[in-house]
Amino acid sequence: MCHNKPTSVIFGRALVTFVSVTLLLQLTGCTQTRHEADLFSTSQSVPSTEKPVETIAAPTRNLQPFPPTPQETPTVQFTGPTPSPRSTSGSVISSPYTGQETRKIKALSPQVIDDLLAGAGTPFGGMAKPAELNGYPGPRHVLDAVEVGDLEVSAQQLKKIESLYEAMRSDAIGIGKEIIELETAVDDALSQRIITGELLKENILESGRLYGRLRLVHLEAHLSMVAILTPHQVKQYNKLRGYITGNPCDNIPQGHPPELWKKHNNCN
Repeated sequence: MCHNKPTSVIFGRALVTFVSVTLLLQLTGCTQTRHEADLFSTSQSVPSTEKPVETIAAPTRNLQPFPPTPQETPTVQFTGPTPSPRSTSGSVISSPYTGQETRKIKALSPQVIDDLLAGAGTPFGGMAKPAELNGYPGPRHVLDAVEVGDLEVSAQQLKKIESLYEAMRSDAIGIGKEIIELETAVDDALSQRIITGELLKENILESGRLYGRLRLVHLEAHLSMVAILTPHQVKQYNKLRGYITGNPCDNIPQGHPPELWKKHNNCN
């Protein structure tokens, strides 16, 4: 009599077989992985005695590196004034006014202050320079030339020149004192940090007005000298001052009215 095994028994045996096979495969994989790891470790620590397998490298092209892309530097054109050369301090902005910060009045040197108080025409680069260099004698220089005998004038001329000079000097001294007072006020306000925009504007405009008045006083005196001296004396004065080289009648400076120049230099 044939007895059939229960289905449950058959299923159980199959399940056991499947699990056993799966475990066996996993163990085999772990062992292989560990073996490969051991081989790698051994190859790193002990030089291999096996002959290296000869491989054929893929053909390579002789590639040249790309040249670096040139960076275009923008051209900067400096349109302002040429920078000053470096001074001993090492800075291109080193001030030419170094040392003047200790002045009593920063804008005026001691010499300029003395000249303003004396009514001289030398402050600020020459108060009457345009007249002087265009052939109009200055009264102070004429008196100096007369005193040392370099220039001859009549007694009447001398009296007029002296009177003209004293009037010019008196006016110049008065204006010079005003300029000194104004510059002192501006300097004090700046140093004490109490200057305002309105105060600055008022003082600077007044300073310009005084400067103009002072120039006018000196220039008018030079113009008046032409009416006192003769053309020959004017010519002598210009020679003494070093303004005439050669024959002035043949060398009229550019920009000078020819007739006036010839008259001043006694040209025929």
